[in-house]
Amino acid sequence: MAPRSLTRAALAGLTAAALLGSAACGSGFDDSSGDATQSSGPASLQILIGSSGDAETKAVQDAAAKWASSSGNQATVTPAQDLTQQLGQALAGGTPPDVFYVDAARFADYASVGALEPYGDKISNTGDFYESLRTTFTYDSKLYCAPKDFSTLALQINTDLWTKAGLTDADVPTTWDQLTATSRTIKAKGMVPLALGDTRDRIGAFLVQNGGWLLSEDGKQPAADTAENVAALTYVKSLVTEGLARFPKQLDAGWSGEAFGKGAAVMTIEGNWIKGALKNDFPNVKYKVVELPAGPKGKGTLSFTQCWGIAAKSKYKDQAIKFVEAMTSGEQQMAFATAFGVMPSRQSVRDQYTSAFPADKPFIDGAAYAQGPVNAPKMDSVLQDLEASLQGLAGGDPKTILANFDKNAKAALGG
Repeated sequence: MAPRSLTRAALAGLTAAALLGSAACGSGFDDSSGDATQSSGPASLQILIGSSGDAETKAVQDAAAKWASSSGNQATVTPAQDLTQQLGQALAGGTPPDVFYVDAARFADYASVGALEPYGDKISNTGDFYESLRTTFTYDSKLYCAPKDFSTLALQINTDLWTKAGLTDADVPTTWDQLTATSRTIKAKGMVPLALGDTRDRIGAFLVQNGGWLLSEDGKQPAADTAENVAALTYVKSLVTEGLARFPKQLDAGWSGEAFGKGAAVMTIEGNWIKGALKNDFPNVKYKVVELPAGPKGKGTLSFTQCWGIAAKSKYKDQAIKFVEAMTSGEQQMAFATAFGVMPSRQSVRDQYTSAFPADKPFIDGAAYAQGPVNAPKMDSVLQDLEASLQGLAGGDPKTILANFDKNAKAALGG
């Protein structure tokens, strides 16, 4: 099964486009969120989640039932079959759930049309959320919603194949040069060194490691066609053309984690979702996790996250905020981490988390230098074009790929 972040990245933007279009035609999203008639009595909250499976659904339903019982409210948790489609339709139709998961890749689309209540400053101790996560859910200088958990990328190493290649712990790469040298050693032994996803959600980490990214810090200007990004993409191309890295389809796999699980590559770059995937599908694979090698400008990784969104049209905003407060407490986040493997978004439980899950420390360490996803509305087609170009990176020109992104992004952003 492909990881959740991979599924999110592949989702079509048709529903978001419909949402944006209906907002432009006067759906009411641009109205003041305070105009919604509020109910101060007991609430009957409708909560829509994009669940990774039965364990997550049960954990959220149990937590919601506990909150409802103690607060005198009702809370109904529904796992969506397709969160993006169902949520987009509900928002566009004016009948949204009160609380719902909002993926970082969709956040700006919803915030830009007034579909979300910007309640972030009403949550206790927002400074306890990792800075990169707060930035991800900030739009027009407002923290809109509380991050519920997150994932980052790290390097996974098949320890049996590592030993077979004659490598030791001293050979674990911590820089690009070491990654190249180690990969050449592995290739010389007749094995594929690295399984690498051919998407911005994997290759983008190299841009960050060289001090670059796709958009400006405020998300309003394209910033891909820079010397730093060209050098980073050129480096990735060299790994691919030299046979040091292979894309999943070249390894007869649907994603890098599958290729890694099959033993088709000695290393891969994936997020902490790989733990559950390997346990379920390849339980005999022995591996370890380390931080990604640093680039010329330092360490860099990507983060993937969701927040607890509250509908601007909800009748129960005050009660919804109290619900989110309970769901994002350190104690509840640790319960979720134990139940279905996510990493808490609050820094105050970091030590508790790493003590409980020491093998995942490289993932949570990445929070200090992680880059969130593209945080701007109307970018679906631009990002899809970039994905297509990255899939052809072996025969493509890095500067042309990045310049095309900037051109398309400028048009989408209205610049």
